[in-house]
Amino acid sequence: MKFLDEAKVYIRSGDGGNGCVAFRREKFIEFGGPSGGNGGRGGDVIVEVADGLNTLIDYRYQQHFKAPKGVNGMGSDRHGANGKDVVLKVPLGTQIFDEDRETLIHDFTEVGEKFVLATGGNGGFGNAHFKTSTNRAPRNANPGQPGEERWIWLRLKLIADAGLVGLPNAGKSTFLSVVSAAKPKIADYPFTTLHPQLGVVSIDGREFVLADIPGLIEGAHEGAGLGDRFLGHVERCRVLLHLVDATCEHAGKAYKTVRAELEAYDEHLAEKIEIVALNKIDAVTPEHLKDQKARLKRAAKKTPLLLSGVTRQGVPEALRALVALIDEAPVSAKAKRATESVVEADPEPAGWTPLGH
Repeated sequence: MKFLDEAKVYIRSGDGGNGCVAFRREKFIEFGGPSGGNGGRGGDVIVEVADGLNTLIDYRYQQHFKAPKGVNGMGSDRHGANGKDVVLKVPLGTQIFDEDRETLIHDFTEVGEKFVLATGGNGGFGNAHFKTSTNRAPRNANPGQPGEERWIWLRLKLIADAGLVGLPNAGKSTFLSVVSAAKPKIADYPFTTLHPQLGVVSIDGREFVLADIPGLIEGAHEGAGLGDRFLGHVERCRVLLHLVDATCEHAGKAYKTVRAELEAYDEHLAEKIEIVALNKIDAVTPEHLKDQKARLKRAAKKTPLLLSGVTRQGVPEALRALVALIDEAPVSAKAKRATESVVEADPEPAGWTPLGH
């Protein structure tokens, strides 16, 4: 199934049904009076998070969603039926943007969460509604109200516990294939990974979701390479595992290149908790490895982990380090700010003292 993380969709809720003008015409009822029923309400357009989806591919083949209108009112005080709602199923982590692609309408973070995107129009009143003691035979009825229509953008940001970042060919796909059952494409040329990949990792009885993000190069925020369009998926990751290729010319420069692109995309992304690891240590000599480790330590200002996805050396230690940090880190900058505000607003309560002391 092809990965699709963005789709433009047209939605329209149903119009309300018209009210009816009618009068009773029955034998032995001399003054029948008005009997026009009300129109039905138009259907809503609802977006719902469905479990088991991980792409917006369904919206590549159908872009228009229109809810049916309400049925018109009828005589004999018969009200029209309401129009059926149209439900758009989306994966967890989907965001709804207005047509300008900047105004956020809603952000889905829980399975089963629903949001009414367009409300159906109310049905019009029939003439029976306007009957009063002084207006015994009204001959007017209301038309149904029109529904809402708009173009929207659906944007998927995968929710993963940890994300793999690094330059192309840093060994991210190999690492994901070793620690999970995922089968990403692996080859000895850059940009093998064209779409984010997810895998479930198990270590010491704990499980977490690991995302492999396509490689970044210098100038990605300006569109170089695959650009930075997939960095939106990293926003939801609690922890980042930054892999640096030990066989590259300068590990420190490689690290700084990716960090610069993260900061250019979003300053909150650069603030995420990060574990730095030097990968492919099996492919270099001990002397070269020592130099690369020292360069990376100076650039990252922390001691990097040493690992090899092929020989699995150092892989369990990296996974344990991720597990230790996942529970402590918030899933997003918004969640982090909310946590900080709660801590500030709820200081430790002072001990109780009697009144007047």
